[in-house]
This record gives sequence, structure tokens and C-alpha cells, in this order.
Amino acid sequence: MLFLGFSMGGDRYVLDVGQIEEVLPYIGVRTLPGAPSGVVGVINYRGVSVPMIDLSLLALGRPSSPVLSTRIVLIRYPASDGEDHLLALVAEQATDMFDRDASDFAPSGMEAGTPPYLGHIATDDKGLVQWVRAEALLSKEIRNTLFRQVATSS
Repeated sequence: MLFLGFSMGGDRYVLDVGQIEEVLPYIGVRTLPGAPSGVVGVINYRGVSVPMIDLSLLALGRPSSPVLSTRIVLIRYPASDGEDHLLALVAEQATDMFDRDASDFAPSGMEAGTPPYLGHIATDDKGLVQWVRAEALLSKEIRNTLFRQVATSS
């Protein structure tokens, strides 16, 4: 399986490349007043308004650093209606690709109380790397609010 690697707070994480639509340079964002925590706004992607989540803000409470290695990762986010919606993720140091077996990732033993988007962990010569389950990034309420706001702002 192919993964895109990125960092949050010095720790390493990966996203399944099969969920990724495109990786873009970090660009400006239009803010959404009253947006839920972690949501930084929307971007225009080929004429479509796409909500954007800052992974560092969501997980660590601080925004991603606006440096050259910070990227916008557009993912296909599965919705309850069976449709996929585009969701933009701001990710720091999103420059590495990993080819790993899904079976290389195992439970951390610390699942209780952790956010549902943090998946299993693997090790390599650089240390630990954790799989981020993109489909679990948003609660049902936030998902419904976000995609409704984006639909009305298009």
C-alpha cells in the first residue's frame, strides 16, 4: 500500500494515497465565521468550494506552520449519502511517500480515549509512524455542518 507521510508536532503520520485526490502547495484560505474547531475555512479547487481542516490545529491546538513543506492534501471524504466529498487537509512536511503493507500497522495499546482518526502504528528505521484514518476526521455533526456550509457558499 502507498502512503503519504506528514508530521504533527514532530511525530510522523501517514494517509492512504488511495483516498487522496491531489496534493497542492499551501495557499490562502477563505475563513468560515463560526466554523467548528480545526476548520480553517474553504479553498477554491477548480471552481468548487472545498472545506479545509488544519490537522495540527485539530490534533494539537496550534496551526500548521506556513512553510514550503506544508501542503494541502485533497482527500475524497466518504459521506453518509454514499457520495464522496472533497475535503482539504493542511499537513506539515507532507513530502514523503511510504510503501508499506497494511498488516505492518498494529494497535498501539492506547486506543481508549484517543481521537477516532488516529489508527494503528508501524515502526521503521526512523521510529514510529501512525496511520491517520481520514474518514474518521470529522464527527457526524461537523461533517453535516461543513458540507452544508460549503454547499451554500458555492
